[in-house]
Amino acid sequence: MARRIRARGLAAGRMPAQIAEEIHEACSPQFGTTRIKGHRLSHGIALADVIEQVRALFDRDAKAPPGIGETLLSAYESGLKRPGPEYLHYLCTVYRVEPAALGYDGPCICGHGHRGPAAAAFDVADGAPLSVDTREPRIRQSGDEETPHEGQEDENILRRTLLHLLDSKSSSVKLEGPVLGALEGIRRRMDETLVCATVSPAMLDQWEEVTQAFGRQYTTTAPQRLLCDVALELSAVRNALNRRQPIDLQERLCRMAAQLAGLCGMIMINLGDHRLARSFFRTGRIAADETGDRALRAWVTARESLVPLYYGDAREALNLAKKSRDLAGTVPCAAQAMAPVVEARALAMLSGTDSKKEIVDQAKRAMARARNAFSHIKGDEREDMAFGYTERQLYFYQGDVLTKLGQTLEAEVVLEQALDKYQDHILDQTLIRLDRAQCRLIEGDVTEALQIGTEALKLVGPEYRTEFIMRPALAFEQAVMQRDRNHPGLADYREQLRQEAPANDGKAGA
Repeated sequence: MARRIRARGLAAGRMPAQIAEEIHEACSPQFGTTRIKGHRLSHGIALADVIEQVRALFDRDAKAPPGIGETLLSAYESGLKRPGPEYLHYLCTVYRVEPAALGYDGPCICGHGHRGPAAAAFDVADGAPLSVDTREPRIRQSGDEETPHEGQEDENILRRTLLHLLDSKSSSVKLEGPVLGALEGIRRRMDETLVCATVSPAMLDQWEEVTQAFGRQYTTTAPQRLLCDVALELSAVRNALNRRQPIDLQERLCRMAAQLAGLCGMIMINLGDHRLARSFFRTGRIAADETGDRALRAWVTARESLVPLYYGDAREALNLAKKSRDLAGTVPCAAQAMAPVVEARALAMLSGTDSKKEIVDQAKRAMARARNAFSHIKGDEREDMAFGYTERQLYFYQGDVLTKLGQTLEAEVVLEQALDKYQDHILDQTLIRLDRAQCRLIEGDVTEALQIGTEALKLVGPEYRTEFIMRPALAFEQAVMQRDRNHPGLADYREQLRQEAPANDGKAGA
């Protein structure tokens, strides 16, 4: 049927995009033909032809070969999967259409049009596949004519930022000005939707899978890149929540909103912007309250407690951790283990100002509660670094507590075990190494302490050199100077410490 429609369309001089629409309208009722499949059929090409063109575009842009294959493209065409922003951009380039023509909402991340001359798009004479567009993408400027819907401009800003980050030549961009404004705008509109507030169950299933995938990427993807992806997904969930849904669907949407907002807060901690981190966690709390899920509410609160823990207010961290513990109650969940760990870390930070023995005893009891709670967490949650709580995190935080309490012998054993379990998440690995360096410094071995600290900083790429990492690194420098400000190893450590960091230094949230 598609072949006949294409032949008639070509004979009548119609464009491939018009033919694709006719194929979709004619074939969809009987065969479920999607819009994206209609475009391939309108050009009379096979899956392999499209894949080769996508690979050619990646090669043209000096990018590593893509992971897309015929199976994945077939899943897109059947509606089982949705292409991510990068693959969608290249599929739009191949077919010379916008995302809406392929059946997907929103503009492309590149911010420019994909339509090209008919002669360049398809050679009617020999039925050859589409030619590759060799023009450089043009990022739309603020002066261009545009009438976006509410919130679309914020999404466009993040899409353009994401496109820059996808470029192999760019490891970071400024997280200030328009980008921070776009993040705040998405978060604020989510607040408004939740306070004042039909998607299909299949779409919800897909969104939930994407949300879990973002949690897995949390340990392996640079924070700025992941933030753009997560915030765009949060915006999509907000659009769905903006229309009242059946109660069961509404609850699932609110759960995803809480998880995505909480993940944004976690990323903002890593980027050093504690103000925006707090705002996202507040949004996450509002969404979690809508679900009535105690474990989810406790998770958001436990994650929020890390903001004051890392940025200097141990007492507030302690109060939030206790609140999370109360919310969790007797429900076996990630927060049941995480909350007492934060309690122990906050107590360890206070051990220098209060009665040390009492604080040490309290911190050790909290860690014992954490270990006991961890043993009751469900198996899948014990493998999830973002939405669950893992054994390696437990070891890391236990070692951090022991380091802060000055119990270096036990701390070094635990930290070594933690480091052995980490294969990714450079941020946590760096903090573990700095804790090990601190242990050696407490023991009086300044030389080895500086060697460990210097090697730790050498492993941190510029995209990870945010205030989150630089604060403890600077604190270690100060501790060394109190011991021996003229130590010869201090120069090498300072050289690594002063390596160029990304333009966003975290001060925007100060």
